[in-house]
Amino acid sequence: MTAHHHDIYLAIAGAGLVGKRHISAILQCKHIKLCAIIDPHPDIKFYAESLDIPYYISIGDMFKNCKPDGLIIATPNDLHLEHSIEAIEQHCPILIEKPIAVTSQDGQRIVDAATSENVPLLVGHHRRHNPLIQAAHASIENGDIGQIRSIHATCWLYKPDDYFDTSPWRKLDGAGPIAVNLVHDIDLLRYLCGDIVSVHAQTSPAIRGYDNEDIACAILRFSNDALCTISVSDTIVAPWSWELTAHENTIYPATQESCYLIGGTHGSLSLPDVRLWQNHTERSWWNPITATSLIRQNNDPLLNQIYHFANVIKGNEQPLVSGYEGLQSLRVVEAIKHSADSGQTIFL
Repeated sequence: MTAHHHDIYLAIAGAGLVGKRHISAILQCKHIKLCAIIDPHPDIKFYAESLDIPYYISIGDMFKNCKPDGLIIATPNDLHLEHSIEAIEQHCPILIEKPIAVTSQDGQRIVDAATSENVPLLVGHHRRHNPLIQAAHASIENGDIGQIRSIHATCWLYKPDDYFDTSPWRKLDGAGPIAVNLVHDIDLLRYLCGDIVSVHAQTSPAIRGYDNEDIACAILRFSNDALCTISVSDTIVAPWSWELTAHENTIYPATQESCYLIGGTHGSLSLPDVRLWQNHTERSWWNPITATSLIRQNNDPLLNQIYHFANVIKGNEQPLVSGYEGLQSLRVVEAIKHSADSGQTIFL
């Protein structure tokens, strides 16, 4: 075996929708092997057997039999704390699916434990690994749009009944689109536009009669004084969401629309179509405005994230989405919920 080609062995806890996507990503990666699937659900035992991957009912069981180089935690959010601490105690690097935990207090405990044990901790905000986000990030850093002044983000989608029926936890308070969907968008906006210092939000109760909201709108203020309006709903039939515009996951029908608009003093950027709008003469609403499509690669962010996790484990890279970053994104999402409940502006 050559020195630079040590295989990295990863285990995964939780083989639900997201867990299975990680599994299929790992199976496509060179020099990264899946060494365990952990899930108490009896169906998953057969699934693991069909892939010829060792199956365990619990993380404790797995650690007794197997020492992976890293563990991906894709279990329900309310188990993230317990499962993370278990892995950190074994000094096993972890990639936790977003959100890092149910509450920022729990998230803080995970971050503190990982820091004190010096265990690498990543949060699965995989969209940061998307080449088009990397292209947008570089364009903004490069000053193409000048100083960011305003952002508009839309996350409108329609979830069918069986989405809720197959996983009843999705009907509970805290599992509405703010927690489940918005955390992705917030994380991207923080990555592209900087830290969020205050939020003001409103929600409307679910028309399905569940315990959570199904529409939320928020105004976010960034540390650079940019203002963002963001709107999320899972009861709207529409093409303006990351899922239906980014062509990231084939289960969603692809459209040519965009869902984020980022406006600056020298230009604007729409995403995920990465079109940069600028005046080539003097900046003025009377002068012609033209769009340039930014060049980017086309590869799967989930694969990029797995390779990145392996490189962090090897000590070759710093986490792109550290535990701290995941925690900050969760704090914003919590603030949106608190603001909607209280009618107050929440300062972070």
